[in-house]
Amino acid sequence: MMYRIPFLAVVIVALVALAGPPPLAADDKMHEATVLKAGDGKITLKFQGDVKKHVHDVAPDAMITLDDKQAKLEELKEGFPVKVMLNDKSVISMIEAKSKKK
Repeated sequence: MMYRIPFLAVVIVALVALAGPPPLAADDKMHEATVLKAGDGKITLKFQGDVKKHVHDVAPDAMITLDDKQAKLEELKEGFPVKVMLNDKSVISMIEAKSKKK
């Protein structure tokens, strides 16, 4: 009986650890890029490992942060590194940006 309680505790901790954070929706993908231009509901990006410019629509309800604070699309400047989430129609639903100053 004494061995069952610690064993159960270990099993519960292992299950919680293995569960991890909730997964992203299957149709959403995170990408790292650099801002070339942003505004008017669109953003032009250069993705890592790609030389082409890519223009994407930004969803009206997209969550946009700059240095971990809520921001507007127009606040994102050329050269800012970003992580973006694209849905299956290549519309951006989330942008996490960092300013270049450190």
